[in-house]
Amino acid sequence: MEDLVTANDTLFVLLGAIMVLAMHAGFAFLEVGTVRSKNQVNALVKILVDFCVSTIAYFFIGYSIAYGVTFFSGAEVLSAKSGFELVKFFFLLTFAAA
Repeated sequence: MEDLVTANDTLFVLLGAIMVLAMHAGFAFLEVGTVRSKNQVNALVKILVDFCVSTIAYFFIGYSIAYGVTFFSGAEVLSAKSGFELVKFFFLLTFAAA
C-alpha cells in the first residue's frame, strides 16, 4: 500500500510539473505575439536559452542549496524514494525557470 501511495504522489507531482512546463510554452506564444514577425525566431531563441541557463543554474546551485542533496552524490541517494526526488527536482525546476 505504501508503494501505491508513493507512486500516486510521484505521478501527481509529475503532472503538476508538466502543466507548469506547458505554461512556459504559453508565455512563449504570448511573447511571440507581441513582437514583429521578423523578430519571432529571436524571441523564441531567447526564451529557450533562458530556460536552458535556468536549468543549468538550478541543477548546479539551487537544488543543492535548498535541499542539501547534490546530483553528484550517487544514484542510490537520488533513487532511494522511487524517483520522487528526481520528479521533485523537475517540478521545482519548472518554477525556478519561470
